[in-house]
Amino acid sequence: MAFSLHANLSIEGSYQGKNLYVQNPASDDGFGFCASKVTVNGDIMPGGVSRSAFEIDFSLFNIEVGEEVFIVIEHGDGCKPKILNPEVLLPRSTFEVTEMNVTKTGEIEWTTKSEQGELPYIVEQYRWNKWVSAGEVDGTGEPGPNNYEFKVTPHSGENKVRVVQIDHSGMKRKSPEKTFTSDVEEVEMAPKKVKTEIKFTANGEPAETKYEIYDAYGNIVKKGYSSSVNCENLRKGAYYINFDNQNEKFIKG
Repeated sequence: MAFSLHANLSIEGSYQGKNLYVQNPASDDGFGFCASKVTVNGDIMPGGVSRSAFEIDFSLFNIEVGEEVFIVIEHGDGCKPKILNPEVLLPRSTFEVTEMNVTKTGEIEWTTKSEQGELPYIVEQYRWNKWVSAGEVDGTGEPGPNNYEFKVTPHSGENKVRVVQIDHSGMKRKSPEKTFTSDVEEVEMAPKKVKTEIKFTANGEPAETKYEIYDAYGNIVKKGYSSSVNCENLRKGAYYINFDNQNEKFIKG
């Protein structure tokens, strides 16, 4: 009794407006081509696959941009087709911020449109002369309008925030920046020559603040949110500390 062996190659993602291209080698017995059938979300692709390369045209299936797709390519057991551009099914960052508001205590609300895939929003805060991540909020991937909220920890004086997404291209898509002035009092640190502990104060009272400590080579050695930092386990030498909205140098004795 003659029979043929088959295997399946599958890929899933979300339709981003571009078609898939498939390289289709000859079958291992030398008759015809490797792939024998393609289905998209369970529906058979019309037109057949009897050629060395073919296109999976999503317009044949009335699929909307952003819709989830599951593709199965049935092929012979001794060969395997190759999907040439699988990245086109990965979500792209396409959001537009239509409104963004932030209070002086750091509550951010923003509204988006034109999302095409579920990607997280990274909330960034400009602190210590750089943009730092304050947290993440999951994006819906829906066309919108979509409403989101997040709370950052403000520092004294003027604060800047924004939201960004990073898709498979590795590029950041950024919202406009939003500026606000907080009521947080300016923080001071002491001492500048440290034996055991650094203390943060505002108007003479203990004050909690975000901080980062770097060694002389730029390696981060401590970070957190507190009114004091235990430095007993630091080696002697020069260090740099970021806190509140300031940068200082100190010596561990």
